[in-house]
Amino acid sequence: MRHLNSINQARWARFRHNRRGYWSLWIFMVIFICCLLSEIIANDKPLLVQYQGSLYVPVLKQYSERDFGGPFTTAADYQDPWLKKQLAEHGWVVWAPIRFGANSINFSSDKPFPAPPSAQNWLGTDANGGDVLARILYGTRISLLFGLMLTLCTSVLGVVAGAVQGYYGGKIDLWGQRIIEVWSGMPTLFLIILLSSVIQPGFWWLLGITVLFGWMALVGVVRAEFLRTRNYDYIRAAQAMGVSDSGIIFRHMLPNAMVATLTFLPFILCSSITTLTSLDFLGFGLPIGSPSLGELLLQGKNNLQAPWLGITAFLSVAILLTLLIFIGEAVRDAFDPNKAV
Repeated sequence: MRHLNSINQARWARFRHNRRGYWSLWIFMVIFICCLLSEIIANDKPLLVQYQGSLYVPVLKQYSERDFGGPFTTAADYQDPWLKKQLAEHGWVVWAPIRFGANSINFSSDKPFPAPPSAQNWLGTDANGGDVLARILYGTRISLLFGLMLTLCTSVLGVVAGAVQGYYGGKIDLWGQRIIEVWSGMPTLFLIILLSSVIQPGFWWLLGITVLFGWMALVGVVRAEFLRTRNYDYIRAAQAMGVSDSGIIFRHMLPNAMVATLTFLPFILCSSITTLTSLDFLGFGLPIGSPSLGELLLQGKNNLQAPWLGITAFLSVAILLTLLIFIGEAVRDAFDPNKAV
C-alpha cells in the first residue's frame, strides 16, 4: 500500500486494525469469486471433453448428439447413460466438482424430492429435484450482482440529488425535500405487487423499480455535508475566481461528502440483497425457476419435513449479510479519524 497517500494509508491501517471486518472482506471476496465462477464449479455439462482425438468445450458451446456418434441432431444430454458410456470408451471427460447446474434435476435419485444430503447432492435436493448447493451458488451470484448494481445506481442518483440540493439551497433545496418526502412515502412493495400482476417480473425490471424508489438513501447525508461546506472560505474563494458550479461541486465539495457516503455503501448493499430476497420469498421477485435465496427460503417454509432446506437457506443469507455488516463497520472505523490504531 505504499502508493497510497498518508491519509489513505492511515485509513487502511484503521481498516486492518478491525480484524473482524478485515477477514470478513477476504471471506466475502472468496465467496464472490466462487459465485462468479459458478459455471465452472457447478454444471451438468462437462468442462472439457476429448472424443476420438478432438477436444470439445460443452460448458461454452452446445454440441449435438451426432458429434459424439449418436443418431440425433438434438443437443447432447451428458447425463444420458448411453452418452456417458460413449465418451468413456472413446475419450475422457473433465467434470465440474458439482455435476448439477442451476436448473438441473437429479433423475437418478432413489429418494423422493426433496431428498436429504448425500454423496451425490452434498446439501440435498429441493422440492423440484434441483441440487441445493448449485442453486445457492447461482442464487448468491444473482443476489450479489443485483445488490451491487442497485447500490451503484441508487448511490449515484442520491449523491447527485443531495449535492444539488445542498449546494444551491433555497427553493431548490425546499422543493427537493418536499419531493423526497412524498416519494419516500410511496408504498414500494405494494406498487411492485400491483405491477407484477401486469408485467412479468425479471432481473432488469426489478432493478429499475427498486432504483426508482430507493435512490433517497444517501440524499440526506450528502445534502448535510454540502450545506456544511458551501460557506467555507475556499468554496467562496473558488466562486469569486469564477470556477464553475460543477467544478466546485465535483472537485472541491464532493470528495468531502464521499467520506460519509462510503461508510454507508456496505449497509446499502446489505439492504439491496435483503430486498431481492424478500421479493423472491413473497413470490414477486425473479421468474419462477430462477435460482434465488428467497425462493429457497420459501421452499424451506413449505417443506418443514426437509429441515436442510430452511437451515441451508437461512445460513446462506445470514452469513452473507453478517459479512457485509462487519465490512461496513470496518469501513466506518477506517474513515473515523478519532479511531486510533
